[in-house]
Amino acid sequence: MKIRIHRGTKEIGGTCIEMEARGKRIALDVGLPLDAPDDSDAHENLLPPVPGFREPDESLLGVLISHPHLDHYGLAKYVRPEVPVYIGEGAHGVMKATSPYVPNGSAFAAPHFIADRKPVEIGPFRVTPFLVDHSAFDAYSLLVEANGKRVFYSGDFRAHGRKSRLFEAMVARPPKDIDVLLMEGTTIGRTGTDEGFATEDELEQEFAQAFKATKGLHLVWTSSQNIDRVVTIFRAAKRTGRVLLIDLYTAVVLEATGRSNIPQASWDEVGVYIPHRQRVFVRDKGMFEDLERYKPNRVFPEDLPELASRAVMLFRPLTMGDHGVEAVLDGAGFSYSMWEGYLKEKGSLRVQRWLDGHGIKHRTIHTSGHASVADLKRLAAALSPRTLVPIHSFETGRFGEFFDNVVQKDDGSWWEV
Repeated sequence: MKIRIHRGTKEIGGTCIEMEARGKRIALDVGLPLDAPDDSDAHENLLPPVPGFREPDESLLGVLISHPHLDHYGLAKYVRPEVPVYIGEGAHGVMKATSPYVPNGSAFAAPHFIADRKPVEIGPFRVTPFLVDHSAFDAYSLLVEANGKRVFYSGDFRAHGRKSRLFEAMVARPPKDIDVLLMEGTTIGRTGTDEGFATEDELEQEFAQAFKATKGLHLVWTSSQNIDRVVTIFRAAKRTGRVLLIDLYTAVVLEATGRSNIPQASWDEVGVYIPHRQRVFVRDKGMFEDLERYKPNRVFPEDLPELASRAVMLFRPLTMGDHGVEAVLDGAGFSYSMWEGYLKEKGSLRVQRWLDGHGIKHRTIHTSGHASVADLKRLAAALSPRTLVPIHSFETGRFGEFFDNVVQKDDGSWWEV
């Protein structure tokens, strides 16, 4: 078996790994680089030079998407539609439902669905997905076997989320005889990442304290697709006697998971408040079916004055300037729950000016979607690979400080397992 990493040996995001055995090939992830230009028209030029992505090539048997984050699937829409795509059913459900709402959103016409620990035969390759704990919904590590070799691709994972039992099960009963471990190292080099991160349960406590200390409406800025975090916020709101107000996009995300144990717009403790700018967006796009579906739990601007002091609202930048929200910001609180690096972006600076203009102080309540160095070590020790190849990190040159048998590779170069 041969491997070529097209992007990821010295950066986070844009991941794409090509594998070859007996003259046949597969690709793992086709991600959008983090430094891709905002102009989506230029993204197609970033598609890795994998034979079969652009032109017919019968030796390319398929693309496997580990999870629904743009830095792992964002360029897949430029791959020829004839190339088979393999992805988790839940992950694809979220992608399909939300694609009209997000820039660069996309879904696949007829994907093949993968599931936890159910092997898939793709030509000479046998691929076994392992469901993992990550901030993306329905995320997988992938064990690829061919020509008597076994390669484990970690994808993105962590051990401190609401699915931490998956990580514990992995290290307790790991796949054996791993020749190569392709392991992410997002947190290597970041301050305070060596020993561990706060758990979602610990964040729930922090949110509950913040909600109790807030006299009025409490706004929380987080990713609607970080399902673990939405669950955490919902639980903290319920503990403090508050209703969770979500926008239309978040309602669509939660419904698309297909999981009855995840908060839904139909629940008594949840309301759907649609900011003016989102109502205009829906009208212009003609997406009235989504509006109608959540009508029973709609909360309108005139309802907010009575509801604000016992509500938590998921914030999105389009909330700014909404007349209903602007009228109930007396005594409001604000929590930020995403990677702090985003706060340096122009859009975040506009939010900060908006908060300052209303005299609203904000706090950060967050934990990483990626494994700490301590948990990276636990996985590497459990799998005990003959070779560990660093990917998905800006600090791949430092892996040798933490792990055994590290061999660093370069983007674009084939190597033999």
